[in-house]
Amino acid sequence: MLFNSLEFAIFLPIAFLLYWFVFNRKVRWQNLFVVVASYIFYGWWDWRFLFLIAFTSFCSWGSGLLIHKYRETPTAKLCHVLNIVLNLAILGVFKYYNFFVSSFSKLFSLGHADGLLLHIILPVGISFYTFQALSYSIDVYRQKLKPTRDIIQFFAFVSFFPQLVAGPIERATNLLPQFEKPRKFDYSQAVDGMRQILWGLFKKIAVADTCAVYVDQVFGNFQAQNGTTLIIAAILFAIQIYGDFSGYSDIAIGTAKLFGIRLMRNFRNPYFSRDIAEFWRRWHISLTTWFRDYVYIPLGGSRVSKGKIIRNTFIIFLLSGFWHGANWTFIAWGAYHAILFLPLILMGKNRKYLNEVAEGKALPSLKETGQMLLTFMLATAGWIIFRSDSIAQAWQYFGQIPHLGTPYTEGLLTITLLTAGMFVVEWVQRQREHGLDLQMLKSHILKFSIYYIIIFILFLVQKGAESFIYFQF
Repeated sequence: MLFNSLEFAIFLPIAFLLYWFVFNRKVRWQNLFVVVASYIFYGWWDWRFLFLIAFTSFCSWGSGLLIHKYRETPTAKLCHVLNIVLNLAILGVFKYYNFFVSSFSKLFSLGHADGLLLHIILPVGISFYTFQALSYSIDVYRQKLKPTRDIIQFFAFVSFFPQLVAGPIERATNLLPQFEKPRKFDYSQAVDGMRQILWGLFKKIAVADTCAVYVDQVFGNFQAQNGTTLIIAAILFAIQIYGDFSGYSDIAIGTAKLFGIRLMRNFRNPYFSRDIAEFWRRWHISLTTWFRDYVYIPLGGSRVSKGKIIRNTFIIFLLSGFWHGANWTFIAWGAYHAILFLPLILMGKNRKYLNEVAEGKALPSLKETGQMLLTFMLATAGWIIFRSDSIAQAWQYFGQIPHLGTPYTEGLLTITLLTAGMFVVEWVQRQREHGLDLQMLKSHILKFSIYYIIIFILFLVQKGAESFIYFQF
C-alpha cells in the first residue's frame, strides 16, 4: 500500500478512528490493533511476505528473552550470534543469493548459472525491518535494554506500518518503550503530523515524481544525449531521490504522530551541507547511525590510529552501499564516498561542521555557498553511479559528459519552479523539524493559504501513485 495511493487515503482515517475511539481503553488493545493494521498495510503488496516478517519478529523476540535469561554466560552469546546469523541469512537469501551466484560464476568462468538462481520476489522493506529487529537483540545483549515479554508489543515495534517498508530504521531503545505505556491523543501533535504528511507528499509527488519523468527519459537513453542534458539529468536525479526518500520519511513521521508515536528524524537538509561528512550526518540518519553504533564503534571507531579509522570508514561505507542492493554499482558508490572522506579524516576535519549552516543569518556567506555547491556536486556524481545499472554504464555516462550541447528542456521550467520552491522553504525552515512547521506564523489565513496552495499543486501535477525509490531496498 503506497502512501500516495487512494487505498492509503481510505486506510489511514479508518485506522486512526479505530485506534483512538475503539481500541483506546487498554494499551494492549492499541498494540494489537497496530499489529493487525500493519499486517494489512504490509500484506497489501503480497500476503506471503507476512510469514517472513512474523518469523523475523518471533525469532528476535525469543532471542531477547533467552539472552536476558542466560546473560553473562556463553549461552547468551550463542543465542545472540544465532539470531544475527539467522536474520542476515534470511536477508542474504532473498536479496543477495543471486548476486553472489552470478558474480562467482563470472569470476571463475563457470558458464551459465541460471540453474542455480532462485526465482523469488524481494520482500518490500526487508532490509529496514531486519535491521530494526537486529537493533533490539543487540541492545538486549549489551544490556542497554530489558527484553519485553509482551509479544504483541514487540510485533507492534517491528511492524509499525508508517515506517515499516522504508524507515526510519528505529531503535528499540526509542520506539519499543512507546508501545509499553498508554498513549493519549494530542491534538497539537496530530495537527503537526498532518502538516508533515502534506510536506512529504509535496516532496514526493510535486518534486520527485516530476523530476522522475525527465530523469527516466534521459537515463533510459543516455547514449543518445549530449553532456549538458546528462548533467541536468544527474542533478535532477539527486533532487528526485532526496524528494522521494525524505518525502517518505516525512509522511512516515507525520503519520506516526497521528497515533501518538514519535519517530526519529531521518533527514536534516543534506544538500545544505558544507562537506561530505556533514552530508552523511544529515542523509538517511537512521541507517548512518545504525552502522556507526553497531559496526563502526565496535571496530574502534575514531579512538584508534588513523590507519584503522580509514579501515573502519571504508568498512561502513562498503556495507552501506551493499545494504542498498545486490549490484556492484552500490558497492562502488559506497567506496566513492569513503574516498571522499579520506582527506577529511587525514586532516582531522571530519567533524568540523556540527552546527547549522548560516546559523542566525538569512543567507549563507560566499564561502558557505561554494562549500554547499561543491558538496552537492560531489554527491551528484555519486548518484550517477547509484542510478546506473552497471559500473560500465556509469563509466560511459561520465565519459559522455564533456560532449556538451543544447539540452533537452521539456518539463524543465515546471521542475525548476517546484524544486526551487522546495529548497527555499527548507532553507527558511532549516532549523525546524519540517518545511510546514509554521509555528512562527500568527496569521491563520496565511497558514491555510499555504496549505491550500500545496494541495492545489498536488492535484495539478498528480499522475498516479508512483512507487517510492527505497522500496526496492
